[in-house]
Amino acid sequence: MNIRENVPISELTTMRLGGKAKYVVEITELSDVPEAYKFAREKNLPTWIMGDGANTIGRDEGFDGVIILNRLRGIEILSQTADEVVVRAMAGENWDDFVEFCVSRGFSGIELLSKIPGTVGAAPVQNIGAYGQDIAHVIESVEAYDTKSGELVVIGKEDMNMDYRSTIFNNGPDAGRYLIVAVTLVLENEATLTPPFYTSLQKYVEEHNITDFTPAAIREAVSAIRAAKLPDPAVEASAGSFFKNIYLSDEEAADAEARGIKVWTKSDGRKMINSGYLIQEAGLSGREFHGFKVSDKAALILINESASSYADLDAAREEIRKVVFDKYGFNLEQEPVELK
Repeated sequence: MNIRENVPISELTTMRLGGKAKYVVEITELSDVPEAYKFAREKNLPTWIMGDGANTIGRDEGFDGVIILNRLRGIEILSQTADEVVVRAMAGENWDDFVEFCVSRGFSGIELLSKIPGTVGAAPVQNIGAYGQDIAHVIESVEAYDTKSGELVVIGKEDMNMDYRSTIFNNGPDAGRYLIVAVTLVLENEATLTPPFYTSLQKYVEEHNITDFTPAAIREAVSAIRAAKLPDPAVEASAGSFFKNIYLSDEEAADAEARGIKVWTKSDGRKMINSGYLIQEAGLSGREFHGFKVSDKAALILINESASSYADLDAAREEIRKVVFDKYGFNLEQEPVELK
């Protein structure tokens, strides 16, 4: 277990904002987990769990507590039949490396989630999803350290309350209670995806005359689409999708369509408005607000071009939200969580 003191949060998060954290504890072994919390208790300090910092926003005042960096590594195939394979990954593994591990072996179920930044442990917290696929479709369970009981527990999918970007891990009375140490997924042992795909993927498939829908081919297509649209956090500071999409009742969807607003119908029948679409239609693509640029390729992305303070982000966010609300009457909700 590695302990550092007075570490800039801007160095730990992909948006590159934030003052100093009192302590940063890096865990690499399971035995480090209770020790990290023991250290925080002895210092009488709060804790914050972080992976690669892709979905966390730091504030100027920093964090007078202990950031626990999850660096637990390892991937194993627990069982495999002709139809399915059960794979377990430690929470500190890079998510896209894990996708590559599975896809390279022909496993299907997460290939559409290629190139999503972050760690395996963060995936179930946010119930990550893309192109019509999300981790809720394939997750079986997580192993987690329960900070309330001080024990390792297994939490099944049925107990995670998985919804759009929401689970028990980030929403409700148990938010922050568990540090996920491992994730177990049940994947298909052969290709299962067939057209039609999510709009942008279907367009790419048609434009490139793709007829191979193996996990590897789908991953290659998704990777190309994301590379063309989304900034690499290692090159351009961002936190991925900055605003959540908007889910509507049937009545709200009908009203939106009557006003000329495009509404998407998900595979489960739910109605949704893409927040990036609203931002783009409001004429904000490519515009800069207080050092933050709305990506001209994917309007859901805010790129930190020159901002150095949370105050800049706060001002930029509120200006964008006001324009969209004044024009369309919808409130944009921030997706990245704030360390406080």
